[in-house]
Amino acid sequence: MAAGLTKTQLIRLLAEKNELSNKQAAAFLEALADTAIKETKKNGIFVVPGLGRLKKVHRKARVGRNPQTGEPIQIKAKTTAKFYLAKAAKDAIAPKK
Repeated sequence: MAAGLTKTQLIRLLAEKNELSNKQAAAFLEALADTAIKETKKNGIFVVPGLGRLKKVHRKARVGRNPQTGEPIQIKAKTTAKFYLAKAAKDAIAPKK
């Protein structure tokens, strides 16, 4: 599998594209991540227009299997986050044929 951009590469790309310093681009990226986490925790959803939405979801308790022994185990309920890709981004990445 091909490797994606590293954080440093992403910061450099954002800085070049928007004529910012690397420090400013890094600060923007950190602020975006912090805002996404706070808003998702508070409101249950955070939307990045044109990219997608981060949503807080609750998983129910369920029965799973230990892969080594095959023995059934109880998996507790938990809250997690999922990212749903926007239709425009999905169509740009993998256009319909």
